[in-house]
Amino acid sequence: MSGRGYVPGELLGRLVGRRLNAVVFSMDVVMLWFDGDERGSGNVTLHCDYPPEVEYRGVRRRERDAGYADALRRLIPEEVTGTVEKTGTGLVVRFASGRLVIHPSREERWGYEIATLSGFADRSWMCWRPGEDGFEDLA
Repeated sequence: MSGRGYVPGELLGRLVGRRLNAVVFSMDVVMLWFDGDERGSGNVTLHCDYPPEVEYRGVRRRERDAGYADALRRLIPEEVTGTVEKTGTGLVVRFASGRLVIHPSREERWGYEIATLSGFADRSWMCWRPGEDGFEDLA
């Protein structure tokens, strides 16, 4: 976590109104790029060490499912309509035609980080880890 005090959902909520402009697959991570701040900060990036589940037009897909990458790409160039950060739910990013859910099960969990959000002009950032903010149920 970065900043003076962590408020669950506050930083993730800053994605609302931002357009998803790219999905990047790199080895075993998925990076989601959103429009940056008006002050020219570049992209705001949600770096997913655990790949998000994608729901597009009512059909859910996980990384191992056929059509997963296509479903993620179809969310480009939609704007974020809402977010949730909650223990037991993890992170949810909503769009008009679908949503992304980041919440590994205990069996799927690997590594020390689940996701990192960064790229804001004010340099705020957050790293979610098993057993911590929003993922206490994975301790």
